[in-house]
Order: sequence, then C-alpha cells, then structure tokens
Amino acid sequence: MTQFVEVPPQRLQADVLQALLEEYASRDGTDYGARELSLEQKVASLRAQMARGDLLIVYEVDGEHWDLLPREAARNLIAD
Repeated sequence: MTQFVEVPPQRLQADVLQALLEEYASRDGTDYGARELSLEQKVASLRAQMARGDLLIVYEVDGEHWDLLPREAARNLIAD
C-alpha cells in the first residue's frame, strides 16, 4: 500500500521550499484564471494558500514523489 505523509512547509529550508513552489507553479496544466500571472505571483498565491492551511505538501514515500494538494484531498490520502 502506498504511504503518504504531510510535509509541513516550515520543516523545509527556505530555498528548498522556494524551488518546490516554483517547480509546481511552472508545471504544464497549472491554470491561474483568465489572465497570466508571473512566476512570483503564482508562488505568492501558493504560499498564501499554504499559510491558510488550504494547500498541503504531500510526499509519497514509496515512489519518492511530492505534490501540493488541497487540504481535503491530502487528508484523504494520508488517512488511507
């Protein structure tokens, strides 16, 4: 069975968190609405969502992959 864990952002070094957010914000298929945002704006939006607890960093232990997920989706994966 695949194991997922939540990674609190404060556990990551600042440069690692920044790189993680930039990589996520620049993925193909990420949509931020009708107008295009700069990478800095996208990262700021992700940080704000994480600060509110709406977005969590989830790490898949077996495959050694991470993702950012909405809180409810992340909690469902972690609880299984």
